[in-house]
Amino acid sequence: MPYCICKTFEIESGHMLSKHPDLCKYPHGHSRTVEFVLEAAELDKNEMVCDFKALKDALGDYLQSFDHALCVNTKDKNFKKMKAAFGKQIIAFNQQDPTTEVMAHTIFLEAKKRLAAYAANHRAKYPITRQVRLTRVRVWETSSSWAEFAE
Repeated sequence: MPYCICKTFEIESGHMLSKHPDLCKYPHGHSRTVEFVLEAAELDKNEMVCDFKALKDALGDYLQSFDHALCVNTKDKNFKKMKAAFGKQIIAFNQQDPTTEVMAHTIFLEAKKRLAAYAANHRAKYPITRQVRLTRVRVWETSSSWAEFAE
């Protein structure tokens, strides 16, 4: 079995689910925990899958963009007004509601790209070997509810 590590980040973020039949269609926020699980068949020269600091370097800015931001479906009737009023604090989800499931998938895909770019940087202070693989992203919406995307 391969070695696995998990790194979590905490963010305060909001969303609104325009397709929801109840209160979740209105803007509301969550204290989210985002977990990244990575694996490798062998440890690197420092006896690690990778240094946890590499994950912070590779993913920190991206995750920070969600902090105190509102995720909104671009098809929502108020999207354009909200984007004009609040700029980068409105995160567009193209024609889909930013459910926790959709957020987990979106974050997974972006993290995979960012980790690959970071691994290709041979000058990185905390290198990531090519064998390291992102296997799942889990997004906690509350202390008792989460969604996950795994490959």
